[in-house]
Order: sequence, then C-alpha cells, then structure tokens
Amino acid sequence: MRPSTAGALAAAALVATLALSVGATPETTCAAAAAHDRRVDYGFCVSRLSHHHDSPDADTWGLAKVAADVGVATAGDAVYDIKALLAKPPADAQARAALEQCQRLYDAAEMAFAEAYDGINRRDYAAGKGKATEAAALARRCDDAFARAAVRPPPQVARWGEESSKIAVVCTAITDLIG
Repeated sequence: MRPSTAGALAAAALVATLALSVGATPETTCAAAAAHDRRVDYGFCVSRLSHHHDSPDADTWGLAKVAADVGVATAGDAVYDIKALLAKPPADAQARAALEQCQRLYDAAEMAFAEAYDGINRRDYAAGKGKATEAAALARRCDDAFARAAVRPPPQVARWGEESSKIAVVCTAITDLIG
C-alpha cells in the first residue's frame, strides 16, 4: 500500500471513530461518511440531516435511519410534484407516459426507502443498504423513461432523481459506519 493511501485510510478510520465515540452530529457523521465513501456530498448530507426533527438526539444508528427517512420524504415529494404535473396536460403523450411511469417508480422508491429505514431499525444493515440502493435505482429509471421518450424531464423531476441518489449514498455510507 502506498504511504498516501495508508494515510488516507488512517484519517478515515480516525474520523469514523470520532463520529461513533465523541457523539454523533450530522457534521461529524457526514464527515466520517464522506471519508468512508467519496460519493458522499458532505454539504448535502449535513443540510438534509440537520433539518430532520430526529437529528439533534440521534446517534450514528439514528442518523442512518434519519437518512432513510429523508429518502422517504424525497420520493414522496417527487410523487407530489409529478401528480401536480399530471394534473395539467403535458405537451405530448410521450411526456405524459414518462410522468406516469415516474409516478409509479417514485411510489416504489418511497416504499424502498421505508423498507431501508425498517431494515436499519432492526439492525439488518445489509437489508437496509440494499433497499436504499434499490430506491436510487428506481429514481434513475425515471430519468431513463424520459430519455427513451426523447423528452427532457421537468426540472423538478430531474432534481428529485439527483436528490434520491445522493440520499441513498448517504444512507448507505452512514450505515457502513455502524455495520
């Protein structure tokens, strides 16, 4: 192992140890998650976890559940926005079909994030991480539906896909810290 790699691994281990032993806050936990998994967007992680009502009293295990719960809310918000878009007739039938498919996919993503929460809650970390990953894959399939229809997704739908993927990564990385 190269010295720089060994140093980075040691630093990541130290940050993870501090997050678990000193007291979990969104800042320390997100730093440890970002050190563990480079895909974690630290600013996004802190922002989304800090605004959740359970964060102030949560340990690392609790913050993993918070991340899954944020995923539930994110997918639910996507469904809400899609329903609003469907209430107004889209410009063409292909766009409408893509939106309808996305509504079903985000309904399923919402359920997958809820199952991730349940898995983490019962300390079945592999199941929790698997469901978070499944939720992100469902959100990506919404993007694919628009690509196949050769139409651009509405900005709010594109935003929810990105946020769903990011929170799934955060949930998985924090769960890795405890499991």
